[in-house]
Amino acid sequence: MSHLSRKVIEVADQQIAYLARRSEELDQETRVTVYVFADKVECVIYDKDVLRMPSLKQLYRVGGMTALLAATLKSQRELAQTAQLYGDHSFLTFVLTDGQENASHHCPDAPARDQQALVKAVAEMIATQEDNWTLAVLVPDQMGKREAMQYGFPKENIAVWDATSTQGLEEAGQVIQQATEKFMVGRTQGIRGSRAVFSTGAEAVNKDTIKAAGLTPVNPSEYQLVPVTRETAIRDWVTESGHTYRTGCAFYQLSKTEKIQARKQIAVLEKKTDRVYTGPQARALLGLPDAEARVKPDHNDDFTIFVQSTSVNRKLVPHTRLLIMP
Repeated sequence: MSHLSRKVIEVADQQIAYLARRSEELDQETRVTVYVFADKVECVIYDKDVLRMPSLKQLYRVGGMTALLAATLKSQRELAQTAQLYGDHSFLTFVLTDGQENASHHCPDAPARDQQALVKAVAEMIATQEDNWTLAVLVPDQMGKREAMQYGFPKENIAVWDATSTQGLEEAGQVIQQATEKFMVGRTQGIRGSRAVFSTGAEAVNKDTIKAAGLTPVNPSEYQLVPVTRETAIRDWVTESGHTYRTGCAFYQLSKTEKIQARKQIAVLEKKTDRVYTGPQARALLGLPDAEARVKPDHNDDFTIFVQSTSVNRKLVPHTRLLIMP
């Protein structure tokens, strides 16, 4: 990170400022812990109120090694000592690295000196974390992504960033901020953790995330699913289906990446049962902030995303379905 050290501090301080602002806006208490790691792991800030965070300028020092496994284990084990007797606590950790693991086996903070034992320890720890723990990692390339998956990081909690330039680091900061926004908005809806923190599409939806979001199915008598057999305007298809069109009554199936405005509702359809879930929690489930955001359809064998239409002329895609909620 030596060529990016100044930018690391700048991006980190920007993230802290963002956290402080959103914590006040969402009325959430946020506490921050920061670890730096090279050939050893050092905690430079522990459990500090985000509103009183100092700059990392005097705390961050560049090292040449990457004790990724040791840093992951140490951070999660020490954070687990945080008191949770009362209240509703959630833990979100981002690990940022510009290289592959190469130092944990001789790191003084590692619980073992054998690489395979360390990999197993991290994978078991991640697999057994409670639902209020979210652990994500940003790696520099596809090899790093494959290694992170071997370590047990959930696929949708792994992002690849360009570690060769300041622009790449700025973009990584944006990815972290978007994921943090998704997490914080989800917290307002009762979502305690995420195994799809970097996803803003159908891949974020499964039975566990639906349950965590507190979504309940809509009464089947309150909606109808209509096959779309040709390209046509949404109002025309609603009326041809025997319904009176009113703005907002129809939801089109998300079939391509597009921007979704803050005012639009989201519905989630379980394919096997045609059960429909909707409400504010559905937006939070996809990580949508209270602002315009891009969403991709992704591939999901079990669930489909529907987006509320406020236009009478939106062209429907053949071989999809239209959700009508009169």
